[in-house]
Amino acid sequence: MRNRIQPTLLWATLWLMLDWSAPGAPGVKPILVYYLAWYAAPPHSPEWGWHWTMNRFQPDRTNALGEREIASWYQPQIGPYDSSDPAVLEYHTLLLRLAGADGVVVGWFGPEKVHDYAQIDQRLQKLIPFLERAGLKLALCYEDRSLQEFQDARPAESSAAERAVQALQYAERQYFGLPLYFRWQERPVLLNFGPQVLRNPGDWPRVLEALSSRPALLTIDTPVPGAVGAFAWPPMWLSQAPGAGGVLSGTALQRYLTQFEKAAMTWPVSISTAFPRFHDIHPRAGARAYWGYLGDRGGVTFRETLRRALTNATSMALIATWNDFGEGTQIEPTREFGSRDLEVLRELRRAHGDPTLPGTADAFELVLRLYQLRRAAHGDPAIGAALDEIAADLAGFRCERARSRLAALSSNEKPTTDSAGQNRTP
Repeated sequence: MRNRIQPTLLWATLWLMLDWSAPGAPGVKPILVYYLAWYAAPPHSPEWGWHWTMNRFQPDRTNALGEREIASWYQPQIGPYDSSDPAVLEYHTLLLRLAGADGVVVGWFGPEKVHDYAQIDQRLQKLIPFLERAGLKLALCYEDRSLQEFQDARPAESSAAERAVQALQYAERQYFGLPLYFRWQERPVLLNFGPQVLRNPGDWPRVLEALSSRPALLTIDTPVPGAVGAFAWPPMWLSQAPGAGGVLSGTALQRYLTQFEKAAMTWPVSISTAFPRFHDIHPRAGARAYWGYLGDRGGVTFRETLRRALTNATSMALIATWNDFGEGTQIEPTREFGSRDLEVLRELRRAHGDPTLPGTADAFELVLRLYQLRRAAHGDPAIGAALDEIAADLAGFRCERARSRLAALSSNEKPTTDSAGQNRTP
């Protein structure tokens, strides 16, 4: 069984000014980053969400280093956060912009009020304006396993395929027509994580025929009927092979990537995937069985897989992931790695596709400083307006001006807090 590796006038003007290469431009392979909008944290939400606790960890506890007890081996640089917090969304999208990403693929479960699926959809809607301001694209990755969970809750409602049609018709109305939605040959790109439920040969043709936008569907590893292609994913099931000892070896990983690339030559479109590591906290939380381990190797795993994804013959590159802290695949800055993986992304983006990508050596530090000042401002409208201008500078790669403005504001800085209200020293 396949393992589940589980977005003012100022901004409108900036959007028109951005020097951004549209995906599919000759010689430039688009880079998308898998993004999860499922985190909930006080004070922005009334309580900690499951993805920080997994019903075991207690984020209100901190150790001697000020690290919160969260469902991850790693600590976000800004502390555990809420995915609907505007300051967090600005921080994330500016980092992605400055690192050279073209857009995000958001893990999406549909709008149903089952588990936290409706809340994830609402957080996605809050993310969109920040994607627009940063000049980033959006695509969805539909988790069709949510169909089974809906059926379990309401078995008499309708079939899984009918529920998928309703969910994707909603996505069509809400997202596919947006100017920022990522397209391939004028068709909205839709990834499917699996399929895990819609596995019959006629399922996806039936679902896609009900959509007027004719989305370009891609599934994991190999296309199913109705799909135009497929995307790769960390092959952690290989770590469970006899003799593997629960570790995904370099040899097994390279063999998987080679086989995917060979098969992809026969498909209309394909997406190679890069990833930094796989270090899963779920087994320690008792949330699921052990899925194996892929080492970080001091950043070599990410550098090798990203370089390969950018230089092979596939159509696009996907990074897995921006912020799956539960599986340890995040490239978002952490206390452990800092912005190392973003530096690698920017370096390889320049080397393989966009040698003119602007930005300065301290660009990511400037975004962090902006975030800290947002926290310190406590909603002060005058400071907020100044920070809006700095954010526009960063999104436009005007880093020198952003640095000067940040320095001017810092003289009036107050103590700041992380997203959960803990005092922090910038």
